Parts: sequence; structure tokens; C-alpha cells
Amino acid sequence: VQLQASGGGLVQTGDSLRLSCAASGRTFSSYAMGWFRQAPGNEREFVAAINWSGSSTSYADSVKGRFTISRDNAKNTVYLQMNSLKPEDTAIYYCARPYGLGSIPESKYEYDYWGRGTQVTVSS
Repeated sequence: VQLQASGGGLVQTGDSLRLSCAASGRTFSSYAMGWFRQAPGNEREFVAAINWSGSSTSYADSVKGRFTISRDNAKNTVYLQMNSLKPEDTAIYYCARPYGLGSIPESKYEYDYWGRGTQVTVSS
């Protein structure tokens, strides 16, 4: 499984960005997917996750109401729509696939496939 995140960039406070994560392989639609982020000097933290069908999602409190995770199984792609961006959202964003089926885990330790990450920088 290979994951490739894209869509990051430099934006201003209040702007929007949509991240994409394209996955290789035939099992994409069987697994939940998650987005994490890591700012300099900080640990990688959970942002959002979505179950295999897209019918259930989970968000970190810090992004609830501003970010939306979605997926298109026909395109093997998961998205993260980020609105009302704040400087504290600045980080490298990673998509990931958990090692288990049927759940939408929030712990990074439950994910075993990771993309390379895409940089999001929000200026004040």
C-alpha cells in the first residue's frame, strides 16, 4: 500500500485548503482512513478519520466544525477539507491507514501505513 498526500500550501488565516490522499492497492475501500498532523517540536496528532464507507467520521476537538474528511472509494482517495484555517493549523499533514478493519482509530499507534505528508502553512 502506498499513500500520497497532496494539496498543501501557504495560505492566510481564514482561508481554505483541500488535501487529497491517493492510495494504491485494491483494498482501499475495506479500511478506514485517517489524517494526522505534526508541527515542529510536537508529536504527531490525530486530526480526523473516516470509516470504510464514509458513513462515520471522527474529529479532533481542535478541528471540529472547520475540517471535513471524506472519501471516494472509486478513486481510492480520501480528502480533508480545511476551512477557517488558523496559524495553529500549521503542520505537515499525513494520511494513514489503520492495520485493523472495522474501526476508525484515533491513536497513531493503530495505523501502519503512512503517506509522506504535505506541508500546510497558515500565516497570520
